[in-house]
Amino acid sequence: MSGLQARERERATNPLDVLEQIVTANEWIFERRSDGEMAAEAPGKWCDYGLFFSWSPEISAMHFSCAFDMKVPPEGRGKLFELLALANEKLWIGHFGLESDEGVPVFRHAVLLRGAPSASAESLEDMVDIAITECERFFPAFQFVLWGGKTPSDALQAAMLDCVGEA
Repeated sequence: MSGLQARERERATNPLDVLEQIVTANEWIFERRSDGEMAAEAPGKWCDYGLFFSWSPEISAMHFSCAFDMKVPPEGRGKLFELLALANEKLWIGHFGLESDEGVPVFRHAVLLRGAPSASAESLEDMVDIAITECERFFPAFQFVLWGGKTPSDALQAAMLDCVGEA
């Protein structure tokens, strides 16, 4: 086996193939734009989330983003950046950012797969589940800051309350 063949075997297979099966099983709307890109829409409790997956076989890495259905007005971005920094301190995986062109908050994560045959369906399901869970968890804080007049720290504290029991 040549060195090139060995390197080709080491590269991960396209995880978008597995993600397409996951998205289809969830009955989410999606578009496979190319071998390297896929977009989908996932319903949430607070809004629908735009999922975008980008696969780079050259570096065996996949970039994933989960965008809120929310536009941040330019005058609200300063307070939102502070909230993003505070929220990111509470995350184990991924991070929040703001798409500068669209003014849309996003959760981002990247997965390196060099040397692995592929990403498992379970790990990809977890990746998507974690992103949507974190977006749902922090959505109220975004609302409190942008339209509720709260400070970023107050908004985060209010959104992080874990309710116990039923009313």
